[in-house]
Amino acid sequence: MLIYACISAHGFGHGSRTGAVLSALHGLQPHWRVVVSTTLPPAFLATALGPVPYEHRPVRWDVGVIQADALGSDPAATLEALEALEQQLPQQLEQEARWLQAQGEQVLVLGDVPPAAALLAERIEAPLVWLASFGWEAIYGPMGGPFTAWAEHCLELYRRGQLLLHCPLAMPMAWDIPEQRIGLTAGRPRLSPAELAALAEQLELPAERDRCVLISFGGMGASLDPRLLDRWPEHMFIGADPALAQRPNGRLLPVGLRPLELMPCCGRLITKPGYSSFCEALTAGVGIHLVHREGFAEAPALEADLQRHGSHRLLSQAALFAGDWQLDQPLLPPSGEPLPVNGTEQAAAALAAFEG
Repeated sequence: MLIYACISAHGFGHGSRTGAVLSALHGLQPHWRVVVSTTLPPAFLATALGPVPYEHRPVRWDVGVIQADALGSDPAATLEALEALEQQLPQQLEQEARWLQAQGEQVLVLGDVPPAAALLAERIEAPLVWLASFGWEAIYGPMGGPFTAWAEHCLELYRRGQLLLHCPLAMPMAWDIPEQRIGLTAGRPRLSPAELAALAEQLELPAERDRCVLISFGGMGASLDPRLLDRWPEHMFIGADPALAQRPNGRLLPVGLRPLELMPCCGRLITKPGYSSFCEALTAGVGIHLVHREGFAEAPALEADLQRHGSHRLLSQAALFAGDWQLDQPLLPPSGEPLPVNGTEQAAAALAAFEG
């Protein structure tokens, strides 16, 4: 079996989620051939997939929403990109369909969540499974105007799948296809306890977990002034921005290491609304200091779900950039029950069942 994963390059979250599921699938079906089709950076894919052998087809399947920065969107640029991709899709579909047919293997298409994956699956007569917490129809619809037609087009394509692996922390997905609800889809840490302890010692992390704070805003980052760390001298901060290491209490996340590897050492995470970051933090028992985001319909849904299911504090963007991070305040408890943490294994088992 060849599993062909069409992954949105809108942000790193889709790649992290699919990478976690494909890693679990490799444990169940190590003979399956994994092909990852996306324009996400190769270095990110190598980190997300880790030891899983895979092939990379650098194809752009969707646009998502063009981001002005980590916390803002650009609707005009998004519309322009949607129209440009629509012109390119026929050639891309033909190219990938011919390549897949030439492999001479049974194919399963996994979509997270480019609508055009449905066109590819139909072209090669392969089953299609969606892995999703939202579809682009739920994002484009509230944007109104010319986005309404794009939302309708996306919904029509989503309804052509054979199965929806319905992730938690989700927006409504009225796709009218069979679905299986799953738990949180966090990746599994790859460091042994001894390796983690050695890394913590190398980075000089404090023994008290609550004094160690991750800062993560995805691939675009948030361009924080590193001098803000001086406001919290009792805390140690870890992130992907090299500027953090300019301060005595700042540490750079080692190259090739996912933030989730260090979550057992950290008590809190400063971040924007993001599905995969939430999954990882909730699974690891890390409190989330969430920065409010406007202009993206998933953000308020994630913010509401965090308050229901995770320990948290809520920050304005002004507070973020002023350094008012509330790290001296207790985490607010969730109003509801914790979410199940076995979604990665559930999704892998569902995919493995398609063999034969």
